[in-house]
Amino acid sequence: MKIQFLGAASEVTGSRHSVEVMLSGKPRRFMVDYGMFQGGREATNKNLEPLPFAPKDLDFVVLTHAHIDHSGLLPRLCAQGFSGSIYCTNATFELLKILLLDSAHLQRADVERAERKKKAGKWHGEMPVALYSREEVEMTLTQFEPLEYGQSVEIAPGVQLEFRNAGHILGSAIAVMDIAEDGREKKRCVFSGDIGMKGKVLMPDPDLIRKADVVVVESTYGDRLHRSLQETEDELVEVIASTMTAHGNVVMPAFAVGRTQEILFLLIDLVRRGRLPHLSIWVDSPMATAATHLTQHFFAQLDGQSQTTFEWYKNNPDAVDLRFIADVEESKALNKLKGGAIIISASGMCDAGRIVHHLASNLPRSQNAIVITGFQAYGSLGRRLVDRVQKVRLFGEEVPVKASIHTIGGLSAHADQAGLLDWLRGFEKAPSTVFVVHGEPESSSVLAECIRDELHWSNVIIPERLHTYQC
Repeated sequence: MKIQFLGAASEVTGSRHSVEVMLSGKPRRFMVDYGMFQGGREATNKNLEPLPFAPKDLDFVVLTHAHIDHSGLLPRLCAQGFSGSIYCTNATFELLKILLLDSAHLQRADVERAERKKKAGKWHGEMPVALYSREEVEMTLTQFEPLEYGQSVEIAPGVQLEFRNAGHILGSAIAVMDIAEDGREKKRCVFSGDIGMKGKVLMPDPDLIRKADVVVVESTYGDRLHRSLQETEDELVEVIASTMTAHGNVVMPAFAVGRTQEILFLLIDLVRRGRLPHLSIWVDSPMATAATHLTQHFFAQLDGQSQTTFEWYKNNPDAVDLRFIADVEESKALNKLKGGAIIISASGMCDAGRIVHHLASNLPRSQNAIVITGFQAYGSLGRRLVDRVQKVRLFGEEVPVKASIHTIGGLSAHADQAGLLDWLRGFEKAPSTVFVVHGEPESSSVLAECIRDELHWSNVIIPERLHTYQC
């Protein structure tokens, strides 16, 4: 068995792992995830790179969850010749109908905007590229084979797949694959996808897997600990209360799928428990609106506290003034609000979508607060804000950063170092090989060292991008 890491190696985005095995006398190749790189021009160049093999030679793809950094290049892969099945959970498939179409729309909109500016002589630098079209997304959706959690399926001769709940976002899964290669003992390969925090809002705790020979584990927050939920709530209450007192707005960049719904449930729950007064919340993302409705559809997959909060809100709808923004004109109107609003908008790393307009309007005013609730990749606008830059360039103009910037890591959908180690402790004995991926170099390095020191597992590898490893 050979695994080649084509992305998320010493970086957080672009998850895609190529696995080659010998089955029934011939080599077979499949992918686990096929995500988009995010964060600046370098990411675009990686997204445009050709694969080291022909896409038509892939037998199938296993997808752990719907986030674009794990799924976002699937339409491009299919357009380039991959015609096999794509396996994911039912909820992931429903989310992808929203996310992938939105991704194609945003790419096309970015290109059209740049073309207009170039024609007017106002565009400088390289032009953006649309990686795929809506039509290519629609064709890709016909190749999916959704599965239930816990459903074990033979997806190729000698390859058994089962999805277990990763507790990260709706539909997120740990891929457990039992592979019987020719002339070798069966091996169990476990791909963590993104592991969620224990005890977090909305999602249940990640499932523990008892046995594995090869583990590929994420390390987004492998070098740090999140604040407790109580500390996170205290910080969020303080930021919102002080900003409302100053007659400012709270702007929260949030991934449309997962993070937006978690924030909504937490804010409503804080009102339910009397920790916050009546709130006016605007969710400005058509995709987030669709994902929120979908979350209600998969109500039974939520944790118990979130179900209780949702039932309370249905019985007390006036406790929170919650509005979902539909069209562009309504979105523009939000920029006229000078205070008293909580605006939740995508994208989560601030690089595209309606959030950029809200930042342009709200960053210059010191009474406003920008609340960063998730990981910000190197090169992204969100990362520059976290790094406390004094000004940013938005829509061709310099915008001063006078609003306060707050990073609330406890809202992350990713497990921290302790959570990742707890999940790894679920294995009854040390796997023969552990690959640490999906983390910046420091995060991956620290987690790998913790695995060696605390779990006493010896063969822990931080793979290099494009390198192939034999298992």
